[in-house]
Amino acid sequence: MTKVISLEEAISKIENGMTIMVGGFIGCGAPGQLLEGICQKETKELTLIANDTGILGDAMSQLIVQRCVGKLIATHIGTNKETGKQMSAGELDVKLVPQGTLVEQIRAAGAGLGGILTPTGIGTIVEDGKQKLVVNGTEYLLELPVRANVALLNAYKADKAGNLVYRRAARNFNPLMAMAADMVIAQVDYIVEVGEIDPDEVMTPGIFVDFLVQKQPREVTNIG
Repeated sequence: MTKVISLEEAISKIENGMTIMVGGFIGCGAPGQLLEGICQKETKELTLIANDTGILGDAMSQLIVQRCVGKLIATHIGTNKETGKQMSAGELDVKLVPQGTLVEQIRAAGAGLGGILTPTGIGTIVEDGKQKLVVNGTEYLLELPVRANVALLNAYKADKAGNLVYRRAARNFNPLMAMAADMVIAQVDYIVEVGEIDPDEVMTPGIFVDFLVQKQPREVTNIG
């Protein structure tokens, strides 16, 4: 069975109320066309797990602007003022997590771990309601794994078996999120035949990827 599906088919798999992980770091490595499709479908009450909510005007930010998200788990929201506005108004449930902690929580889910121990947040409001353990005289917070129904990724290249290659900094959260969701959909710039990617170049093995969506070229308008 082919893993390559249309954008429309991919978006049809995203349902109201789902928990989704989205790769990217302030837009770099985010699957823009998948996110645009979710907004056009007017999907609602999503729980979004991401590093951030983009820069106001980009595809990631529109998930917030168009109120597709009911709960957000992220490391910062400062580049999208609409996120802070909705949070302050009580219209969006926001959980801010230290970046390194969120990365490790996602990794723990993908690796089948019961959680991670971190000193980050000890003595701050981050520790409220969490279990603390002492190991070799040092106090740690127990942070639980973070998993999603669907992970939406962005890759530079894939073969038809789903093996992914990322491009430079666009790699960021994508490989870890591929391991921490029940379904993984990757938007890719180029899709090649199986065997055309050197195994040493594969960054996410195809076993983690359920579906591939070919990124569509955009029209460029010349002015002048």
